[in-house]
Amino acid sequence: MTIQEYIDQAQQFFEHLVETASDDELFAGSYIQGHFDLAVGYAEVEALELSIDELNANIEKSLVKAYRNGELSDEDKMHVVTVWEKLKKVL
Repeated sequence: MTIQEYIDQAQQFFEHLVETASDDELFAGSYIQGHFDLAVGYAEVEALELSIDELNANIEKSLVKAYRNGELSDEDKMHVVTVWEKLKKVL
C-alpha cells in the first residue's frame, strides 16, 4: 500500500465513524483526524517522503505530546487510544 492509499483509507475510516460510532468514538476519531491531518500536511509542506510507519510515528508523537500537555481527560485519552489502535488494525 502506498502512503497516499493509506491516507485515503484513513480518511474513509474517519468518515465511516460519523455513521457508526458512539459519541465518545466520534470525539476520539475527530481528535485523531486533527493530528493525522496535521502530520500529513506538515509532511506535504516539507516535501517529506514518509513511510506509513514514519507517518504513524509522527502522529503518535503528536498524540503523546497532547496527553502530556493535559489536553484530554483520562477517559477521553482511553477512547483516543482505542480508536487509534482500531484505525491501525483496519488499515
